[in-house]
Amino acid sequence: GLPVLVAINKFASDTPAEIDMLLQKCASYGVEVSLNECWEKGGEGGIDMAHKLVGMLEEQKPQKVELYDVNDSIPNKLKAIVTKIYGGDGVTFTPNAKKQIKQLEDWGLDKLPVCVAKTQYSLSDNPALLGAPKGFKINVQDVRVSNGAGFIVCQTSNIMVMPGLPKKPAALKMDIDNNGKIYGLF
Repeated sequence: GLPVLVAINKFASDTPAEIDMLLQKCASYGVEVSLNECWEKGGEGGIDMAHKLVGMLEEQKPQKVELYDVNDSIPNKLKAIVTKIYGGDGVTFTPNAKKQIKQLEDWGLDKLPVCVAKTQYSLSDNPALLGAPKGFKINVQDVRVSNGAGFIVCQTSNIMVMPGLPKKPAALKMDIDNNGKIYGLF
């Protein structure tokens, strides 16, 4: 029941055929789409997207739909995320995670929204299962509260809990030559 605007982030390496395929796919779903060229053109490359977004916000008043009741248990909130969003079969917890959940319940900190920290390569917690696999369960290893942010973090593996980077970040191609000229930005 929410309005959708798909932003196609266009990069120099994208082919016209790739862009056309994405535009056609969005049209087949009947969703609004905008070609975002901020990477190449800066803010000017996002003007169309900004106009479409503002139009959607002014025209449509979506009704808020909750994925789960925030007052439900941490395991039930996670199950809702895994089964309704990720397409998985459920959730398992290590003994340590179960102990941490119990501690948060005892402290009265379990009635917060849940954030899942997992691989960015898959909707599962297995980086080898790329994309949107089926028939998996997420295994939660660590549960802690980010009280200042107002949510519970459920971590599925030993990952860095910072925004995900690609396997080879663009920064690896950037440098400065002996004359102070920066190269590798585009």
